Amino acid sequence: MNFKDQLKAKLTAQSALMKSAMDANRALTDDEQKNFDTLETEIIATEKTIEAQDKMRARELENKTVVTDILFAEPRNADAKVWKNMGEFLNAVRKAASPDRVVDPRLTIKDAASGVSEGVPSDGGFLVQTDYAAELLKRTYETGILAPKCRKIPISANANSLKINTVDENSRADGSRWGGILSYWINEADLKTGSKPKFGQIEMSLKKLTGLCYATDELLQDSTAMEAIISQAFAEEFGFKMDDAIVRGTGVGQPLGILNSPSLITVAKSASQTADTFTFNNAQDMWMRMYPKGRSNAVWFINQELEPQLNKMIIGTGAYSGATVYMPPSGISGAMYSTLFGRPVIGIEQCAALGDAGDIILADLSQYLIIDKGGIQSASSIHIRFLYDESVFRFVYRVDGQPTWKVPLTPYKGSMTMSPFVTLADRA
Repeated sequence: MNFKDQLKAKLTAQSALMKSAMDANRALTDDEQKNFDTLETEIIATEKTIEAQDKMRARELENKTVVTDILFAEPRNADAKVWKNMGEFLNAVRKAASPDRVVDPRLTIKDAASGVSEGVPSDGGFLVQTDYAAELLKRTYETGILAPKCRKIPISANANSLKINTVDENSRADGSRWGGILSYWINEADLKTGSKPKFGQIEMSLKKLTGLCYATDELLQDSTAMEAIISQAFAEEFGFKMDDAIVRGTGVGQPLGILNSPSLITVAKSASQTADTFTFNNAQDMWMRMYPKGRSNAVWFINQELEPQLNKMIIGTGAYSGATVYMPPSGISGAMYSTLFGRPVIGIEQCAALGDAGDIILADLSQYLIIDKGGIQSASSIHIRFLYDESVFRFVYRVDGQPTWKVPLTPYKGSMTMSPFVTLADRA
């Protein structure tokens, strides 16, 4: 019951006491007078609370500052009744963010920020309960294909960026390993020559991936349906966008993707190659450019329109002419994925159209770094679509990502550079 309803109930009770005495043509009894005075005290206190609440809201609108919003996180105590599902939790948050502030006792009320705050929007802010935030993020990464294979580092609550010291190594030639380390075979009593490594630095700052969900009043009455929409739809959407950023992110306001990384190697097509084709020579040239340590972890990511060509791929000349190169899955007792050069071949939506650079990518995603800050944060508002009987939920995931390699690597012997990220040039 909100404060206005409480005031109405107390006034009704007080009026009933007076009416009872007047109907009997008598004064209030001692007990009635005591109850009347108690109600009068409570009415005055409630009126003051409502007045103060109205002033605070008016001040918010006038100054556009956050002073009365409430953050909700976890149940008040271990004995509190748990939520049935995330839909029930979000519905309770919506009611708590409404003008009447109907606060479910299972919500923990925290002190609101007195000024600018990342977590307290003026329409009524909250944080998704810890376990729900973790579950939503977990489903996001389960839905994605690329993101779960990347190296992931969470950053602390008070940080918005991360700096990582790395070895500045772009060549495996003598004197270049570890950026400058060099060892020698020497004779007894020979002079030793010193060397030292060279270090670089990767700096990453959090970007924001956001999504909005409009929910009708009818939908909000069904917490199970709300749970299904939030848990499935947003997990799948966030997972898709993360994978897309890993492939083609610009690095401006979003992660830096493989196809825009300076460490990417783009292998040239074969001479006179037919448009929109992928051949054994292409695959062999790409495999040659994967750095040695990455071969055991590399995966081929393809546009699925390539599969008909892969199924027919054979070695065209030489002693092994006619041998099958691409191996499809071998049943329930064998490989889960098709393989090419012994490594999995996985179709993803984010690869480029057939024949364009990026339609096939050979990648060791252990060399792609993702940082994030906790789980997915949420906020709600009843005002944006008020006339349509809709509430809106906003979800924000603060994250960044980029390859850990700055440039391709020159091998110890030979001049052909190598990288954990290799693609094939356009075949138009």
